Amino acid sequence: MAEAGKMGKKFNIGDHVSWNSEAGQVSGTITAIHMRDFSYKGHMRHATEDDPQYEIKSDKTDHIAAHKGGALKSLAGKR
Repeated sequence: MAEAGKMGKKFNIGDHVSWNSEAGQVSGTITAIHMRDFSYKGHMRHATEDDPQYEIKSDKTDHIAAHKGGALKSLAGKR
C-alpha cells in the first residue's frame, strides 16, 4: 500500500503502478527497491531510505524502468 513519505510515495515489491514515459502512460509491477545509490543502465542513480528508487517491470514488454516514488501512481485494485 502506498503511503506518503518525505520525498514522495512509498511502495512495496509487487505493487502495481503507472508512470508517464515518452511513449505515454505505462504500467507495471515493482520488482526491486533501491535505498542506496546504484548503477542502472550505465548511469549512477541516487536513492536513499527517505527517497528510494523503484525498479518496475512493464506489463506489456520486458522493459525494466527505474523511478522515484513521486513519478509513480498506485493502480491498486485496477488490474
